[in-house]
Amino acid sequence: MILFFRFLPHCWGIAIQLSEPQIIVSGRGQKGERVVLDDFREAYWWLRDNTPEDARVMAWWDYGYQINGVAQRTTIADGNTWNHEHIALLGKCLTAPENVSHAITRHLADYVLIWTTRYAGMYADDLAKSPHMARIGASVYADRIGCDAKEFYMERDGTPSDCMRQSVLYRMHGHRLDPNVEPLKMFEEAYTSTHKMVRIFKVADISEESKEWRAAVGIACATKECYPPALAPTLALKQSFQQIHGFGK
Repeated sequence: MILFFRFLPHCWGIAIQLSEPQIIVSGRGQKGERVVLDDFREAYWWLRDNTPEDARVMAWWDYGYQINGVAQRTTIADGNTWNHEHIALLGKCLTAPENVSHAITRHLADYVLIWTTRYAGMYADDLAKSPHMARIGASVYADRIGCDAKEFYMERDGTPSDCMRQSVLYRMHGHRLDPNVEPLKMFEEAYTSTHKMVRIFKVADISEESKEWRAAVGIACATKECYPPALAPTLALKQSFQQIHGFGK
């Protein structure tokens, strides 16, 4: 009976938390007032209203369905992307230095979207996920950034390793907001949400040839690995990986 009366309040508390809309976050300010953080919807609607209908958005796969459903834009990966090698290529693009990332991204996407929620006090953002992205990228592309994925980390005090510091994701995260971060040259800041929880960058000098090729191939790409011919040198660097998320090959 005692366990029941302890468990009941726990259930009510969890129910309240789980009833919150996933892309709208609410909390309490310093004075106890209710604060609504609407950055995710705001950013997705910005994409919907300010980018061409055929715009392609690169983001970590977690947000794919939201970009497709709320922003109504094509995304590079989503929760149904089972191809580990494709996710590895995405991880490579996000955690490589700017010049390496741009050389690939310009053939795949028009915009890059990252979550930067630590600016609003929520630290499970893309910067926190980036060591995981680096490991996945390195599981297929050992040449990913010229350093071991184990070297990609952040100290407890928030200091990034040299490997993380040079990544395009880290530089996008701090672009214009952190004076210690070198400005980007090949990605242009297009939008930063009200509470700095989402940042969107436009890819400079996209390959129109690759974009037209992909549009021409169309639905045929749904049944096989399908990348623009210009990425053949990158894809040739793929290697077999030994382990995926704790499971053997």
